[in-house]
Amino acid sequence: MPIARIDGINLGYEEYGTGEPVVMVTGTGAPGRMWRTHQVPALTSAGHRVITLDNRGIPPSDPCPEGFTLHDMAADVARLIEHVGAGPCRVVGYSLGAIAVQELLLARPGLVRQAVLMATSGRTDALTAAMTAADLELGDGADKVPPRFAAYVRALQNLSPRTLNDEDRLRDWLAVFEMASVDLSGVRGQLGLQLIPDRRPAYRRITTPCLVIGFQDDLVVRPHLSREVAESIPGSSYAELPGCGHYGYLENPAAVNSAIVSFFTAGRLDGLVAPDEPRLA
Repeated sequence: MPIARIDGINLGYEEYGTGEPVVMVTGTGAPGRMWRTHQVPALTSAGHRVITLDNRGIPPSDPCPEGFTLHDMAADVARLIEHVGAGPCRVVGYSLGAIAVQELLLARPGLVRQAVLMATSGRTDALTAAMTAADLELGDGADKVPPRFAAYVRALQNLSPRTLNDEDRLRDWLAVFEMASVDLSGVRGQLGLQLIPDRRPAYRRITTPCLVIGFQDDLVVRPHLSREVAESIPGSSYAELPGCGHYGYLENPAAVNSAIVSFFTAGRLDGLVAPDEPRLA
């Protein structure tokens, strides 16, 4: 894996394919390889050069135990775009990564041609604050959560009822969660960064064309929060995908990939996204 040494920070990244560049930014605790199974093949097949990033706090990027901010994460994306000579480019952000991309659009708009913001928000609501406080307590605690229990909770939080009710698929997800359990103490620097003030007024200054994607069954970032972001960014498009929880880009990758590629091609998302029909606005 290439390592970019930028302004004293090591950032891990991967590149795939050739063509118009797309930089992809993951959420809390997730490595860049999360995009590799579904989104990277779809985007490279559509003629894009894809650059995935390991956010600071995720190996092999620096852990930065002294702490860092959302603006640091946005600056990392900007530095990586410049390091690989990709700007101006398209950027895809998911969850915490999408919030960082929103700050990038305000700070360095010239680096981004189009942006896709998935499972994002522009403010902290009561449930987000409660979940974050609980995660911080778990991360700071001496006792480790048993992997099987952590997998069960992770499934309930992040998967849709459709997946939870499909026993074969659920067994596969639980096995993956148990094997790849997240050590919250290891991603301590990222926990709490989604606790943001109301940024919606600031988003009215964003001029970059944006597609916001919400997931109908998302319990972590409820879709109305994502819709609020779309309503705040002038001229943006919004798609809400049914049958998807917070991990919608993994639960129904065909619909997510179709939305992204269609948006990059046409500049807006005005039609239905196969195979499931999203609610568009």
